[in-house]
Amino acid sequence: MLSAATVRERAHEMLAAGLANALPNFRIDLSQLDPTAAFVADVIRDNYPALKVPLHARWRHFRFGGRDLWATIDEEAQWQDQNTRARAAFDLAIVSVLLDAGAGATWTYQDAPTGLMIGRSEGLALASLRMFAAGMFSSDPKYPLRADAARLANLTGHDLAKGFQAGAGNPLPGLDGRAALLARFGGTMLSNPKVFAKRDTARPGGLFDHLAALAQDKIVAAPAILHALLVHLASIWPDRMILGGVSLGDTWRHPAISRKDVSDGLVPLHKLSQWLSYSLIEPLRDAGIAVSEIDGLTGLAEYRNGGLFVDMGVIALREPEQATRPQPVGSELIVEWRALTVALLDRLAPLVRDRLGLPAQKFPLGALLEGGTWAAGRRIAKQKRADGGPPFNIISDGTVF
Repeated sequence: MLSAATVRERAHEMLAAGLANALPNFRIDLSQLDPTAAFVADVIRDNYPALKVPLHARWRHFRFGGRDLWATIDEEAQWQDQNTRARAAFDLAIVSVLLDAGAGATWTYQDAPTGLMIGRSEGLALASLRMFAAGMFSSDPKYPLRADAARLANLTGHDLAKGFQAGAGNPLPGLDGRAALLARFGGTMLSNPKVFAKRDTARPGGLFDHLAALAQDKIVAAPAILHALLVHLASIWPDRMILGGVSLGDTWRHPAISRKDVSDGLVPLHKLSQWLSYSLIEPLRDAGIAVSEIDGLTGLAEYRNGGLFVDMGVIALREPEQATRPQPVGSELIVEWRALTVALLDRLAPLVRDRLGLPAQKFPLGALLEGGTWAAGRRIAKQKRADGGPPFNIISDGTVF
């Protein structure tokens, strides 16, 4: 359950059930996949005219109006060496991604240095970057550009509300859930110094040293990054399924997946952990560690990618009125939709590559997400719904959406 390969395998089983008209909630219309590819290819050309598309990573969300705000902070910092820089980048990426679980339609962040007022995932990214730069995640005032376990373990919802400028007039859903997630992460790091404190006090950046030690000839595989995250962050996820004493994280149940063992009905998706895996590739590369098998990761089962397939008519609800009913993240409908999203992204990728004239080596799945399906999902959502939100009414706990 703790692998991208199993995510992909079971997602395609879900799609196969859909193509056999055997799913309880959705019908599949593959005739709409080619128009979807055309739409996505047009969005990619708009966003990246030279077709040099980076991976879908948190680092993209620190760029505004052609300015890379993290690069500015990075250039002004006096890092001791490239490993020190990499640990700080891991600190920022991991904390920022863990804080990104949907902002709702109304929340915004006002950034004093730039004058920007922005919401959604970019707003969360900008706010987390400013909190990081201000030393909010560090317990040592001498070293503000870091996050450490001691500070995160004591982080509160009030702390985050202040950093995110959230309140009654600017509500941010799942705020207490985000704070609790970071606090659990802090406790997890403190209890596992072999992984998180190899070269420093316990901190997210300790994972850099852990992955660097795993590298063979300075190469680490992307699925190994994900596996490390799933194993060593397993205990931070709230109220999740436990198997053999191990938390399965973003794993849910659906009757379309059948096995003759204890994994019967289980559907792993690992959206947040996979996005984090994509986001850790660049700091590793910058530190001289190459990352292989990037397409060993899957597409992300989140509401922009999934909304794209709904809004383009590739998948449709059997009962349209269900779209307005509140749906927990573990509901059969949402699990079905998210698994279909992963499989359909695999189907979409070669169609988009053909339209762009790019081989898979130059246009991996992570570039499709960035260029790409995430942006296209947002664009079509704005056309379909006034608030540009997801196609379903999802009840979020602040750790999945």
